Amino acid sequence: MPTYNKLVRDKIPQIIENTGKKFSTKILIDQDYIKYLKEKSYEELDEYCAAESNEEAVEELADLLEIIQALAKHHGSSIQEVEAARKEKAEKRGGFEEKIFLIEVED
Repeated sequence: MPTYNKLVRDKIPQIIENTGKKFSTKILIDQDYIKYLKEKSYEELDEYCAAESNEEAVEELADLLEIIQALAKHHGSSIQEVEAARKEKAEKRGGFEEKIFLIEVED
């Protein structure tokens, strides 16, 4: 039986059960939950970086957004508050739309 030891989406156990396979899960305590959410964010970011089509990229971005939403909730916030913070930061410092690559700054 393969061992995964990773955080999965809420409906994955039901999907596995529907295939007739045996599996084991546990509910994480908050400290472990945040640890594995962070690990999952790296996994999904790696998958986004490896995406070979726009469709794949969008799917992986959706996974990252799901993780960001869960992290925001864990920190007592919401995706709307994260978006408001993003907008405020963009107003003050800009976004990444102009594709500016900083090479060096003189001391």
